[in-house]
Amino acid sequence: MCGIFGSVLKEGRVAPIIHDGLKRLEYRGYDSVGFATIDSGVLQILKDKGRIDDVVESLGLDKMPGSTGVGHTRWATHGAPEMINAHPHSDCEGRVAVIHNGVIENFMELKEELLNRGHNFTSRTDTEVIAHLIEEEMKGDVGLGEAVLKALRFLEGSYAVAVVSATEPDKIYCARNESPLVLGVSDTGTFCASDVPAILPYTNKILYLRNGEFAELDKDGFTLKLINDGSTLIRAPMEIDWTIEMAEKQGYPYFMLKEMYEQPSSLRNALRLQQRYLDLLTTFLDRGEDLFLVAAGTSYYACIAASYMFSKLARLTIYPVISSEFVEQYGSSLGVDSVVLAVSQSGETYDTLQAVEHARMRAATVIGVTNTVFSSLCRRARAYISQQSGPEIGVAATKTFTSQLMVLSQLAMKLARTKGKISQDEVDELEEKMFQIPDIVEQVLERHGESIGDLVNKYVDKNLYIFLGRGISSATALEGRLKLLELTYVPSLAYPAGESKHGPISVVEEGVPVVFVCPRGESRKDIVGSIMEMKARGAKIISVCEEGDKEITSISDDVIAMPMGIPDVLSPIPYVVPLQLFAYHLAVQKSLDPDKPRNLAKSVTVP
Repeated sequence: MCGIFGSVLKEGRVAPIIHDGLKRLEYRGYDSVGFATIDSGVLQILKDKGRIDDVVESLGLDKMPGSTGVGHTRWATHGAPEMINAHPHSDCEGRVAVIHNGVIENFMELKEELLNRGHNFTSRTDTEVIAHLIEEEMKGDVGLGEAVLKALRFLEGSYAVAVVSATEPDKIYCARNESPLVLGVSDTGTFCASDVPAILPYTNKILYLRNGEFAELDKDGFTLKLINDGSTLIRAPMEIDWTIEMAEKQGYPYFMLKEMYEQPSSLRNALRLQQRYLDLLTTFLDRGEDLFLVAAGTSYYACIAASYMFSKLARLTIYPVISSEFVEQYGSSLGVDSVVLAVSQSGETYDTLQAVEHARMRAATVIGVTNTVFSSLCRRARAYISQQSGPEIGVAATKTFTSQLMVLSQLAMKLARTKGKISQDEVDELEEKMFQIPDIVEQVLERHGESIGDLVNKYVDKNLYIFLGRGISSATALEGRLKLLELTYVPSLAYPAGESKHGPISVVEEGVPVVFVCPRGESRKDIVGSIMEMKARGAKIISVCEEGDKEITSISDDVIAMPMGIPDVLSPIPYVVPLQLFAYHLAVQKSLDPDKPRNLAKSVTVP
């Protein structure tokens, strides 16, 4: 996620304050940096790709004049990490500077309309449309604040926005919808930022903007309004007593927990993909004769789940393959009719890139799903989709896994429509359910976020865990087991439940916890027999199942009840969340740091 910082000071230069604020947001991840300040009625914008300190030194950002300004660190979602795409963005006349965190869903339609009205665009970002919308509204002889409000009403999607202009040199206008934005007030001035750590050195008087709220900042404080009707709101700042370290994690004890709770937001962003990119990848997949999903680690388990999605929805055979095994297993059979969909959070995973390079040399079509725009995977793929999860600090993947599944499920549904293998009514119903998944995940986190800690306490001393699922839930079980292994180092197994009698059952003895993933679906009837087999050998049964499933509940020792009505084909997204929480709480109860599992790195860039 991008980092936003702005301030209106009573006196002194704002640029060094912006520098300090953005440094405190570095943990959010970024690829470019930019400042905009106002002095003597002149708006100045300086920006470039690169690290904060390097860009500040090379462009002399700390020396920019003026007591009002905004700064931004960008995590690319639209347009490569280049200077031209860095924030702030301006209008045609250079009067307005806009910084933005989030995803504007309808920016293509807005851009096309603005181009028809004679506006000139210089970047490939969604953000630039905001500056031109403001410019267009100001032609109606309204003030900057009113123009910003009117422009915001055209936007669909998520945003945290801050705007400055030479026309009102002592003000910042900002707003929020889903993407976070906080305000701070002190005796020295007023501040806005995407997170508390940036503001905390200057004041502990904080106000969190809520969805649909707009704020006008000046040196003495702020005024709040609703975006939809412009009505004024009254709400006072609160005083917080967080340390800087606590503030970086938004009050959560660990980044991993914070990122698990960000999943509803990251899933909503994954649902805001531009349809033309989905259409393009779908076209390539539809043309291929031999189709492969290639990935490593957590991304590989997302691919296993996706292979079920493609099979069930589009009646398409697509092979999930571990990156390090791909060349040896399928390398000689690749050709011009092969399509390789590579999935990598970082876009820099060594084994995945080796597989991609081999596929390219064999004239196969390579497409990608990644969280890092302009990564090596992006440069090597014929086409790619950014999953738009934002940076993930915790080493063990959580929100990036569920976002990958959301992207892959959209591709499977696109192919289902293209191929017409299931009825339009079925696809429509599934898509409706898909758009409910972020809310469902939010419910799961609210319901089980703390209670799973109590469940874990019953099993904290166990030295073996087994995870089982049938059908697509076998992928959920594999990912749940991986989280436990990564964070707690406790030996654990994961299998399709039907395979449990072919080996894993031999290690089951009295008291061994066996976690079953059992949503409603075609394989639900078969899971009961597998549970009984384990129960007969003394296992402790922990079932993740639909609320109201009396049969599963009656034969389980503990149940994690999930919301009703989740389609089996989409179940890995919400059903993995309690398994993430289970691994997290077990690590904490064992006094282990879930953010820094031993011997692991976020991006595996070596063979």
